[in-house]
Amino acid sequence: MEKKFNLPAFERHFVARLAQRLEEPKPLIQVLTGPRQVGKTTGVRQILQRTQAPFHYANADDLLVSDRNWLLEQWQQTLTLGEGALLVIDEIQKVPNWAERIKALWDTHPSKIRVLLLGSSALQLHSGLTESLAGRYELSRVYHWTFSELREGFGYDLPRYLKYGGYPGAVAFESDPDRWYAYMKESIVEAVVGKDILQSRRVANPALFRQAFEILCHYPAQEISYTKLLGQLQERGNTDLVKYYIELYGGAFLMYSLQKYSAKAWLTRSSSPKVLPACPALHTMAAGLVDNDDTERRGRIFELAVGSELLQLTGELYYWREKQAEVDFVYKDQGRLFAIEVKSGRKKSAKGLDAFAEKFPKSSRIIITPENFPQFSDSPNKFLAALA
Repeated sequence: MEKKFNLPAFERHFVARLAQRLEEPKPLIQVLTGPRQVGKTTGVRQILQRTQAPFHYANADDLLVSDRNWLLEQWQQTLTLGEGALLVIDEIQKVPNWAERIKALWDTHPSKIRVLLLGSSALQLHSGLTESLAGRYELSRVYHWTFSELREGFGYDLPRYLKYGGYPGAVAFESDPDRWYAYMKESIVEAVVGKDILQSRRVANPALFRQAFEILCHYPAQEISYTKLLGQLQERGNTDLVKYYIELYGGAFLMYSLQKYSAKAWLTRSSSPKVLPACPALHTMAAGLVDNDDTERRGRIFELAVGSELLQLTGELYYWREKQAEVDFVYKDQGRLFAIEVKSGRKKSAKGLDAFAEKFPKSSRIIITPENFPQFSDSPNKFLAALA
């Protein structure tokens, strides 16, 4: 049994769900992935704090050299704790050939111990999971802190969330703009770019790659063409380069792009993307705090806040536009279709929901405002179901 930890009382929503899965008889390998600095390790330690089962916790950050026997050592140490003991390995992607080695150990001792793997890079985890551990694991994704969580954990109101929301570690620096910016830039973004992306994927021009992220963060919840984005980069390239950059940022939980909803898949793939930084704090880091009289930008940030929480759901998220009619978000889940309008204060046509409903009559029309956003953030699925 490992030592207990000193931990905060607040628990993120994923903690109870993951704890329940680990208590099931003969669970699959549990894999927890998500952004850096959003509480994955803290949440797992909260589970360990109250578990009655013996466990062994190891962090692959401690693996300074390529040690072929490191995983075997952790596995055997857990086996000595008895059947049903829990092995937790943090930053599993740091272990060379981790997936093949976990597969071999699991197949040698199926269900002898319980296994929980944590990783902060979906890019590095994905290939190992799909190629080596197929059928042996269950994946849980953790995202940035929602408004509901920051309100409960740190007393946020909506204006504060739209400025700084996303990373709990940055809360302590909000009163000092320079420290807050430095933390976001160096401890969050640069750590992800340098460790999770550039060490695992080929990027010919890292400086251009970083510049692309700064530019993308200036367009929260905005539809923008790849050609326009490319034109703002300081070196020549092509639209495939921009698509590749956005894909890498998405795999590292920093930036997402939504495609236009269409019943025809090829039209969806060929559309211009709607850009969503993963949380409001990333936009503020790149573009600075919004002026109170800038209703257009404030509206975009609120739309980003809604979109970033919709992205955490299990379904598929799009936007929709035809001529002057637009719908901010189209959410598709288990055969249900939701057309979601965000009333944010910015000027836009009000015809979108009606036009979408005429084209897709089985869809449900949903309006999210600053007034009902707290209710939405508390439980998005219940909110959507209640209004459908």
